[in-house]
Amino acid sequence: MTDSAWRTEKPDTRFSSALQFVLGAAWMLIAFNVAPGVAQRFPAIYAPLVQETVILLLLLVGFGMLASRTRGATPASRTMGLVRRKTAKQEWALGVALGWGMVVVLVLPMVLFGRLHPIFDWSPTAWNSLVLSILVLSIAALAEEIGFRGYPFQRLIEAIGESWATVAMALIFGLVHLQNPHATLASTLATVLSGILFAVAYLRTKALWLSWGLHLGWNVSMAVLFGLPVSGVTEFGSVVQTGPELPVWLTGGVYGPEGSLLASIVILIGVAVLVRTTREYAWEYNYQPIVGAGYPMDVAAPAEHSKMEAAAAARLAPLVQISSSTPQGFNRTDDIPK
Repeated sequence: MTDSAWRTEKPDTRFSSALQFVLGAAWMLIAFNVAPGVAQRFPAIYAPLVQETVILLLLLVGFGMLASRTRGATPASRTMGLVRRKTAKQEWALGVALGWGMVVVLVLPMVLFGRLHPIFDWSPTAWNSLVLSILVLSIAALAEEIGFRGYPFQRLIEAIGESWATVAMALIFGLVHLQNPHATLASTLATVLSGILFAVAYLRTKALWLSWGLHLGWNVSMAVLFGLPVSGVTEFGSVVQTGPELPVWLTGGVYGPEGSLLASIVILIGVAVLVRTTREYAWEYNYQPIVGAGYPMDVAAPAEHSKMEAAAAARLAPLVQISSSTPQGFNRTDDIPK
């Protein structure tokens, strides 16, 4: 729903959507707090995978139940942004490419200034950790997108409009990540901007495939490709581990590159690139056909008018074609004096 469409919604409809947002946000909070307790029952190596899987399943079930009770015949998957369509794979792949490209741009200055010192490990254990990390990051990225850009976000759009909903959810996204280890004001700013980036990805396509790919491409490139911390988390394994040095404004320190001031600049550039590369998707999935206004032109004539036309037709004699008064073979120029 666009901001202009939101303004035409009735107050009771907006209140209902706001209530559904609150219920969705409350369920998301429950899911994020229940999952760690479940994960503790499993071996430490599999605990992150179990935790993210439990979060994802709880969100899918909870939001699905809310949607079935409040959204009528609309499929639950659609209310969460998981829209089935032919361009889903292309949107996801575009998101992964954009996420990877942004991380490369972010890390390149650190490499040029010699602030990164990678250590490589080609052992089978490292490769197993790499695969497990990719799986965990994939599920975690999808769970966060469903939670922050899925059902609750869409209900908030219906309640207050796209612009305010984007800002509100981005701020909530930043505050949640403020609890991560070694978080700073700079890292929170970058997280808020990334929340706007992911929201724009959803709004341009009205689905989560692009934002999920973007989120995944960013995290996997950061943790697996370069071996750097992701939002202060260093438990992800890979064949490469990198320890960023000072200054913090350039490398982000122990929080990772997302804690640097450069990260905010790269994300803002990423928003501009995202808008430019999604013009076709935005046209296809955001176009609203113009609905004609005014009086309909195909309405039947009034009954009295129809009676008058019928009476007039009955009084008229059949039309007879009048032939030409000039005899055939006669040329009117023959009587012109020579």
